Amino acid sequence: FYFRNKHRPFLLFVSLLHVHTPLITTEKFQGRSRHGLYGDNVEEMDWMVGRLLDVIDKEDLKNTTFIYFASDHGGFLEAHRGNSQLGGWNGIYKGGKGMGGWEGGIRVPGIVSWPGVFPAGMVIDEPTSLMDIYPTVVQLAGGAVPQDRVMDGHTLLPLLQGTEQHSRHKFLFHYCGAFLHAVRWHQKDSGTLWKAHYATPVFQPEASGACFRRGICPCSGDGVTHHDPPLLFNLSHDPSEANPLSADTEPL
Repeated sequence: FYFRNKHRPFLLFVSLLHVHTPLITTEKFQGRSRHGLYGDNVEEMDWMVGRLLDVIDKEDLKNTTFIYFASDHGGFLEAHRGNSQLGGWNGIYKGGKGMGGWEGGIRVPGIVSWPGVFPAGMVIDEPTSLMDIYPTVVQLAGGAVPQDRVMDGHTLLPLLQGTEQHSRHKFLFHYCGAFLHAVRWHQKDSGTLWKAHYATPVFQPEASGACFRRGICPCSGDGVTHHDPPLLFNLSHDPSEANPLSADTEPL
């Protein structure tokens, strides 16, 4: 592929099966990590990404190639074999994959590389979306997104180049299947992130932060709790979503 296209613009989209059940891992990487098959899967994914980056480097395309690496959801907590948990870890964030609203299922790192264009070591803590990839790629290719419809994504380039300080997303809607579970509001004048939860999964067991008895959290029915008024969190001060706000605790 790259031999045919290295002297002209190309788009390479690689959608990995890795760190997704059933955690298929080649023999070479089985037993490589100290975290079972899940860890082995991470090791193999890391190796595959490394091979791609090595080719870009070797072909002297590093300074002319925009690279974006991200996940489509947070770690899957319920993955297990027998009594062994095989799933991911979402740090301080509540919940995980398959949960429409909690940060553990939504908030993932996006890693960007374009030496000579973006400064090295820069950290941007702004809410963006995988929907932003499309308008970003269109802009890089010199095109224009369709004007006859509303586009949910926004180009990432102004944020990455430092010409804009804040994400263009004012609201992000978080669905579980067809059901709206949560909405995030980015209050741009203060930079504060607020989130309202209209429905949340019923964890089993209750204190587990996951749905181990069901295998994955459902989106509706008896597997969710509806909130009226919605649960409200200030993510800027409470990223773990541990303390829902009330009129007493947050007069604003």
